[in-house]
Amino acid sequence: MAFEPPQRLVRALGESAPDGDDWLDKLPEALRQAVALRELTVERVQVPGGRSSLVVLVRPPDGTPAVLKLAPQRARPESERAALAHWGGAGAVQLLEPYTAPGVLLLERLHPDVSVRSLPEAKALLEAAGTLRRLWVEAPAGHAFESVAERTGRQAEAMRASADTDAELVPLVAAALAAREELLAAPPERRLLHGTFRQSKVLAAERMPWLAVGPDPVVGECAFDLARLVRDRVEDLIASPSGAATTRRRVKRLAESLEVDQDRLRGWTLFRAVESGVRALRVGRPQDAELLLEFAGWL
Repeated sequence: MAFEPPQRLVRALGESAPDGDDWLDKLPEALRQAVALRELTVERVQVPGGRSSLVVLVRPPDGTPAVLKLAPQRARPESERAALAHWGGAGAVQLLEPYTAPGVLLLERLHPDVSVRSLPEAKALLEAAGTLRRLWVEAPAGHAFESVAERTGRQAEAMRASADTDAELVPLVAAALAAREELLAAPPERRLLHGTFRQSKVLAAERMPWLAVGPDPVVGECAFDLARLVRDRVEDLIASPSGAATTRRRVKRLAESLEVDQDRLRGWTLFRAVESGVRALRVGRPQDAELLLEFAGWL
């Protein structure tokens, strides 16, 4: 099957594995095998697609619209599969088959070109928050999901290393790390979280108005999950003369609507914005880093 992987995916994989690996090289054959095994009819590769997986619009033999998703192991596709299975379609895209092969998921087809980001900002935040609320269920017994403490611990080490080589990062990184330590001092929640939730991860659907896609699941407190949503459309916030005030109002409004402690939401928003900004600098995206770090300074 001849195809070109979307450039967005190629660039993102280059950032996450700068020394390279052979997943992209093996992708055409992996796709051919996945399609043949399921007797799928391929419609097209979704472009621009995601940053961590190949998304292909397909139809099984019964003609049902579906999505075939292939992801490298570093994107934790088996963790995604386990989370989607636990949610069972409640608030999130539905799995269409049990485990068949590592890194391959067959999913119900949503409307890939229509996310809540297409709505006016206030409506988009409302719909996204409502979707997120449905995902916050107790983690299954005996789960293998990463915890918020574990994930942010790895991130904290990378942030410290970056600050050691860039003095300008020291104040924000120190504030973010201090916020993390304070937040983790409380007894942890055991909610199953989406992990990378934002407006573009909520797509229009048939069986419900909106459903979440693309989780990188983690277990912990709800404020951690909501924190990523706070900075959605960060470029618009930065461009606005009232961006800082709008951000503070957004923190308050989202915390109240989802019954999350406002100070904890602000703390996780700070940590996640600084972590993302430092990572953007590390992989050569200085414009993204500038936006994120300026946003973090408002918190």
